[in-house]
Amino acid sequence: MDKSPDAFRTISEVADDLDLPQHVLRFWETRFTQIKPMKRGGGRRYYRPEDVDLLKGIRHLLYDHGYTIKGVQKLLKVNGNRFVAAIASGDLATVEALAAASHEDPTPPKAGSDEDQIVGRAKAPASRRFFSFVGGSDEAPEISLGKTSVGKEDRALLQEALYDLLECKRLLDQVR
Repeated sequence: MDKSPDAFRTISEVADDLDLPQHVLRFWETRFTQIKPMKRGGGRRYYRPEDVDLLKGIRHLLYDHGYTIKGVQKLLKVNGNRFVAAIASGDLATVEALAAASHEDPTPPKAGSDEDQIVGRAKAPASRRFFSFVGGSDEAPEISLGKTSVGKEDRALLQEALYDLLECKRLLDQVR
């Protein structure tokens, strides 16, 4: 027997519906203040239909469009909950109407700053270096490894390789 579309849902029902673990929903509650399930005795969560729609929108943006949490937070702040929920449902008329009503550009955030980084696209560090040394000079010290030393050029190549490996790891983790 299925519930009415207006019925409240438990966290397990919502997690199954969104194909997510329950702990992800609890984590999202800490990151998105707009998610406010009703809590009953013992801390049991009950999600309203609006909460479920918002969660579907957040999931769609994070997993299907590759937004980061900060990028989705910015969309919520600028356009509101109904905008994000409408994106997940595919209701383009509502998306356009809400975007026009907010007097903001309806295009998604660009991948130019840290908070709007879209997952799946490499973001190069500003200096292409991971390590900064006290003194702030651009002159990288020579690092000694036993009997040999690593010069500036080799060090830069190693840092480049490290960056590429970290980017590969991030992409693999995203797929899992």
